[in-house]
Amino acid sequence: MSRKSRGFGAEKSLSPEEQQAKINEVRKIIGPIADKYRVLCSDESISRYLRARNWHTKKASKMLVESVKWRLEYKPEKIVWEDVAREAETGKLYRANFCDKLGRPVLIMRPGFQNSSSTEGQIKYLVYCMENAIMNLNPDREQMVWLIDFQGWTMGSVSVKVTRETANVLQNHYPERLGLAILYNPPKVFESFWTVVKPFLEPKTYKKVRFAYSNDPQSQKIMEALFDINKLDSSFGGRNTVGFDYEAFGQLMRADDKKKCDLMNSGCSVPTDHLLVASQSSQSESLTSDHCSDDSDNELDEATSTLEDVDEKVPGLKLGYDDVPKSEAAMAKQVQ
Repeated sequence: MSRKSRGFGAEKSLSPEEQQAKINEVRKIIGPIADKYRVLCSDESISRYLRARNWHTKKASKMLVESVKWRLEYKPEKIVWEDVAREAETGKLYRANFCDKLGRPVLIMRPGFQNSSSTEGQIKYLVYCMENAIMNLNPDREQMVWLIDFQGWTMGSVSVKVTRETANVLQNHYPERLGLAILYNPPKVFESFWTVVKPFLEPKTYKKVRFAYSNDPQSQKIMEALFDINKLDSSFGGRNTVGFDYEAFGQLMRADDKKKCDLMNSGCSVPTDHLLVASQSSQSESLTSDHCSDDSDNELDEATSTLEDVDEKVPGLKLGYDDVPKSEAAMAKQVQ
């Protein structure tokens, strides 16, 4: 069975048995890599890569192998608050202290508050926040929500280079982690920037981007259906006027860094899914010293060279009732 998705061909819908067969096929394709990097190649992780590649096993396998190499080289688990604290000062990116009504963590982004010209520093902070949000996922969730506030945004706020690298990292190494991205009050001039950005986005990502406006009654009703209005920041139409507290956020991140360190040192080899990435960190460190010989590098390179990838584009969508829990959507429609 399949559901047609404009610009993306047929989006497959598989039974649990068919999904498991695809996961097993990926393991067969990547061979010894699956055994050496067991946490990185868990069923949950492989499933996300398969969904990102529409259950195409060779494309998903290539994507997964590239992520294994990236994690071993970039070492996202080594990033701590002190490494990125300067980037966080203005509140341009942080994990909110609330979830949406589906229990998904929320990352708040304010590109207009950019305080750095360093591409490396900006990407490092983005990776740090992604790792932190994943570590704080509820056990039954694997995706998050992004709220993007365009207050103070200009064409010079974010460079095309940073945007391209952001898309690369998020789409290639954190597949299926984004549930919904809401662009709130983008100015008219953003249309030009959006035209430049769209080619960087894969179909799965592009389809999750929605636009919302404070002067649009339907947008506000849907925001109320998605979030607890008493916790939602006032800049997104909520009633919370506290705003970003740099010192409090830093304390929270230091506490989470300690939690991550304790988890890595625990030697937990079969983590629950919401702690997957933090546990991957511990495994990556040991594998770097114990397994990353020339033979291991050759295995990764060989697997990469024999696999394919894909790059397709689809049109975007507006924020709508399909993006909210069914019960909340029904209530919102009733008050129209």
